[in-house]
Amino acid sequence: MAKSQSGGARARTAARSPQRSGGALPKGKAWGGRFAEQTDRLVERFTSSLACDRRLYPYDIQGSIAHCKTLERAGVLTARESAQLVRGLQFVRVELDGGRFPFSPQDEDIHMAIERRLTELIGPLGGKLHTGRSRNDQVALDLRLFLREVLSTLMDQVQEFRRVLVSQARAHVDVVMPGYTHLQRAQPVLLAHHFLAYVEMFDRDRGRLHDCRERLNVMPLGSGALAGSNYPVDRRYTAALLDFPSVTQNSLDAVSDRDGVVEVLSALSLIMMHLSRLSEELILWASQEFRYVDLPDTFCTGSSMMPQKKNPDVPELVRGKTGRVYGHLMGTLTLLKGLPLSYNRDLQEDKEALFDALDTTGQSLVLCTELMRRLAVNTAVLAEAAEGGGMLATELADYLATKGVPFREAHSITGQIVRFSLEKHRSLQQLTMQDLKGFSDHFEQDVLNCLTVRGAIDRKRQIGGTARRRVEARIKELEKALKG
Repeated sequence: MAKSQSGGARARTAARSPQRSGGALPKGKAWGGRFAEQTDRLVERFTSSLACDRRLYPYDIQGSIAHCKTLERAGVLTARESAQLVRGLQFVRVELDGGRFPFSPQDEDIHMAIERRLTELIGPLGGKLHTGRSRNDQVALDLRLFLREVLSTLMDQVQEFRRVLVSQARAHVDVVMPGYTHLQRAQPVLLAHHFLAYVEMFDRDRGRLHDCRERLNVMPLGSGALAGSNYPVDRRYTAALLDFPSVTQNSLDAVSDRDGVVEVLSALSLIMMHLSRLSEELILWASQEFRYVDLPDTFCTGSSMMPQKKNPDVPELVRGKTGRVYGHLMGTLTLLKGLPLSYNRDLQEDKEALFDALDTTGQSLVLCTELMRRLAVNTAVLAEAAEGGGMLATELADYLATKGVPFREAHSITGQIVRFSLEKHRSLQQLTMQDLKGFSDHFEQDVLNCLTVRGAIDRKRQIGGTARRRVEARIKELEKALKG
């Protein structure tokens, strides 16, 4: 015979778990009253979303607590019932946080799992939690609460990545490199200017995340399954409890709207596209053909066969995972394109795509941030590359234009000079005044000032140009904006 529990032990147990109301626990599915047969096990496995949506549990409990308080305010629950439900939900949260939550094979999703466990703990009173609420508006709320938080984290990660890029620009503000179009050397630029191009891209990315967050920050709870609620719930009160600035205005739209998911996936696709472009450049620049940068050993792997290899696996995987995020965007758009109003079970499929895209993008951002923080730049190789390839040809054409030669004619003359230098195996800087005069009498001694890399860079002094003073000014602006 088991020993009876001591008074102190009973008191500790009562403090740890909520008091259970009397009465029998409901059996079977929460919605099972209409059905004569139990759900087939194959169907249960096929329809379950628990493995995916269990990460929504903090938001589900947060929303449920607000719903309890709203029902109390509406007179649907007594103050005592509301308090008991809230304590029960808080206890369930502790179980989930600690990994001690007893999941059941019959749990369809995290929402029903929490309600089932709450009812086990406090009895039939747990069945009142769902009064005036549908899983349709419950899921819509959970998603918005979740996205609101995760997008704030992503925006912070984007800002940190921008800080690292600005830091690298500051460290290499005097380093010259070839600028490219069509992957052909075009004009000399500052490496800092190149890094700052990505800072601008990710500023737009952060803006898109912010816009997504603003648009989805509207409270849908109270929409019911599709038509609204029969109970006198104060939706603005619920919104205030959950820190939403406004509530949705159409119940049909609120429960079936996944625009926010699509917007987020679109913003994530653009972030990944920008990371992929940077990754492609790092892969090229780290190759023996370029040798512009050295990737940190800790972010590379070797070959199982060739001992000399140092493979840029992280940039390659980021480049590869970009297509995966694109796929989630296209899959979700396809999922939504044929759905009639309002809720359809198809919408369950949005979360796997969303969660994986968020995880992939977040991990890629963190890895690329650390990789760029530790990137080593081969400044001498870059400087040497910036001297060749006829990259000062545009300077000659522009020089002739300033002397009154129509630009198209100046362009043609300069093209002939480039061909001449290639045939003679001489760079443009090695051409003499006599060589240049042979193509146009408009060339004077001051043209030689144009045939330097530094001169070519410093003449691009308009806003957005690669002149050092412009780049320096932009770095200062960004350092101030990104401080903290």
